[in-house]
Amino acid sequence: MFTIDAHLDLSMNALEWNRDLTKPLSAINAREKGLTDKPDRAKATVSLPELRKGNIGLVVATQIARFVDVGNPLPGWHSPEQAWAQTQGQLAWYKAMEDEGEMVQIRDLESLEKHLHLWIHELPLGTKPIGYILSLEGADSIVNLHYLEKAYASGLRALGPAHYGPGRYANGTDAKGGLVGKGRELLKEMQRLNIILDATHLCDDSFWEAMDHFQGHVWASHNNVRALVDHNRQFSDEQIKVLVERGAVIGGAMDAWMMVPNWVRGKSDPKAMDCGLEKLIDHMDHICQITGNANHIGIGSDLDGAFGREQCPYDLESIADLQKIPGLLKKRGYADQDIEKVMHKNWLRFLRNAWK
Repeated sequence: MFTIDAHLDLSMNALEWNRDLTKPLSAINAREKGLTDKPDRAKATVSLPELRKGNIGLVVATQIARFVDVGNPLPGWHSPEQAWAQTQGQLAWYKAMEDEGEMVQIRDLESLEKHLHLWIHELPLGTKPIGYILSLEGADSIVNLHYLEKAYASGLRALGPAHYGPGRYANGTDAKGGLVGKGRELLKEMQRLNIILDATHLCDDSFWEAMDHFQGHVWASHNNVRALVDHNRQFSDEQIKVLVERGAVIGGAMDAWMMVPNWVRGKSDPKAMDCGLEKLIDHMDHICQITGNANHIGIGSDLDGAFGREQCPYDLESIADLQKIPGLLKKRGYADQDIEKVMHKNWLRFLRNAWK
């Protein structure tokens, strides 16, 4: 089934993990054998050939670069200008992939419909470019609001104001407090440019303030539910209800610590913790029970988002295994039309409405 994944850190993997994503997954992992600089070395699940194998023809692909002030222990850049330069290097990689015919940027309704027709009706599976919608995870690299228009001109169509910790415009996961600096002005400029607000990673205070001050289109590219795993990174039922009222789609994430409670990074094992794809369905189903329908769930896997097979569902060896999800949903009693919504139709409905 044609599939959309609303959150993949492809350029981060290419430039910071030094992975040639045009290669087969086996070749990427073989080259990393024996490396210990990252916990997920030789355990990658994502490559462009694997996306094609899994019929994942459209993704939301990120740029990411954090600014860290003095005293902030998180990894990041010491100035917004350095962070901006990092995102421009990431953009250059996406453009290089376009030049090679590996990827194609989707930035409006016309390019979306053209790409869908190509994937569904034209080219054979192995030769199709992966469509990508450019998203910025954390706004720290937006040096000032004039830079947002530059980013838009380069194809930026979605933005999450914060990532982990305190940000220049908002507070993110594990931080507290509302929008900071020119956070409200950022939202206003996003609304003017019709950039989608990604509510993922906003701490509760910043989330509620953003909902009050942003009237544009909102989604949550990769989030699970707090009722099943109690952490501020997850959405409460109250947040889910507000997002649904705003027409959002929430992408189910596959980082194991977000799927099952009591996960210990670097120690827990997916199989021992019974962390399989069924747990993802639990989170999706919880949202459906709140909404009374399957119109607001999708996939935002976050696979290889600084973790690999050591910290993802035990029954997933490759991102192509997203094709196991339809069977799991069917097993839960989901109708075929609802399964199609989860795999691609909800994201498409959202985009067609946002870009009409």
